[in-house]
Amino acid sequence: MTQKITTGWFFSLFTIVGACLGLIWTVFIGDGEPLIASLGLSGIAFSASYCLIVWLGDSFKRVGLKGKDISKADRRELPETMGAVCAVIYLMCMIVFLPFAFYEYLVISTSGGGNRDATIEGVETGRLLHRFPHNKLGEYLSAILSLQSMVILGVADDLFDIRWRHKLFLPVVAAIPMLMVYYVDFGVTNIVVPTSLQEYLGTALLDLSWGYYLYMAAIAIFCPNSINILAGINGIEVSQSIVIGSFIAINDLLYISVKSHPATDSHLFSLYFLLPFLGVSLALWWHNWYPSKVFVGDTYCYFAGMTFAVVGILGHFSKTLLLLFIPQIFNFIYSAPQLFRLVPCPRHRLPRFNARSGLMEPSRAPFTKPPRWYIALILNILEKLRLVQVWRNKEGVIMECSNLTLINLWIVTFGPMREDKATMGLMGLQIACSIIGLLVRHKAALLVFPHDNLSI
Repeated sequence: MTQKITTGWFFSLFTIVGACLGLIWTVFIGDGEPLIASLGLSGIAFSASYCLIVWLGDSFKRVGLKGKDISKADRRELPETMGAVCAVIYLMCMIVFLPFAFYEYLVISTSGGGNRDATIEGVETGRLLHRFPHNKLGEYLSAILSLQSMVILGVADDLFDIRWRHKLFLPVVAAIPMLMVYYVDFGVTNIVVPTSLQEYLGTALLDLSWGYYLYMAAIAIFCPNSINILAGINGIEVSQSIVIGSFIAINDLLYISVKSHPATDSHLFSLYFLLPFLGVSLALWWHNWYPSKVFVGDTYCYFAGMTFAVVGILGHFSKTLLLLFIPQIFNFIYSAPQLFRLVPCPRHRLPRFNARSGLMEPSRAPFTKPPRWYIALILNILEKLRLVQVWRNKEGVIMECSNLTLINLWIVTFGPMREDKATMGLMGLQIACSIIGLLVRHKAALLVFPHDNLSI
């Protein structure tokens, strides 16, 4: 059935766009505050995404970008890869935002603002030269280029269904522009050594050299793929991305609220990229929430994960970023036996829909032959810890086990449940872990480090 935008929604979206245009106009006539412009563009991005997802749904289905919702009794076909729509709108917003990000350097204040003397470097052939932050522009453009590359690779995955082992390292290719700019303009590869280890290492700062770039490349691989494997039920990909993005924004605001903090520019940079992302994600969430009207596709997972990697690396808070990925880190470790083929790994590991009860149940990984003794031992231990459900034959040999994903584990722990209940429960876990992550970063960190960056 074709989606339609109701009159009420048209009026609401028109109001949002009008208010956001008003915010952007205040930037033109005021001091050119980029954060206000970013907020205005975010509202426009939300409205555009909401409408285009509705309008383009049938077009996507006609060209074969569709999939069956196998977690519903009617198994209806829905438009797929709608995350690409949001990603394109986001990239366009970030390009439009470019002049606002450097507004103070592009416009000379002549009304007593004091910017003229601060920006004039000298006179050559009658032309004023300004101290333009080319390094910041390079960071901004490299971030956009990395995100564009990741979106292209995500669309390719949705179109050609690239094998897991082939697409695992694709984010590294997309991250090359960002890592190059980091190397040229920043180049810091030191990490602060915990207080308890300083006397053994003889230094408070440890230089990881090229190891730091391998670490950042690993983050670029992990963030997109971790969201991609914690997926499969209505709303979960977008919901976890919105939660993570919101808590990164909260962390940014904590730093910005500290007057004259040296990391203010880095966290403003992060907010500039996060606000439009949250705008397009909220629009997609509205259509993808249970019962879903569209599927997000792998494109959104890669786009969202790379957005977080970009702000974490170029915003210089990659360790804090990982603290907000606690459920995704657990899901990756928990899934490792299947990802590395120690346990059979079906192509789709999403929970199984029981049409009779209307509830989601753990999906199963069947063993074509009895598992090796050490695999059986691990599964027996996990079963005793209630971390997996196993099915045995009459001889007691393991024949099947629940797929090793956090979604299946949630259902194993709390029993069969409706799809939206599972998503809400997992998002409650995501919020709780994110709160703990920020507390660890800004409170518990003082137990191993001499100070918190927030207080510098």
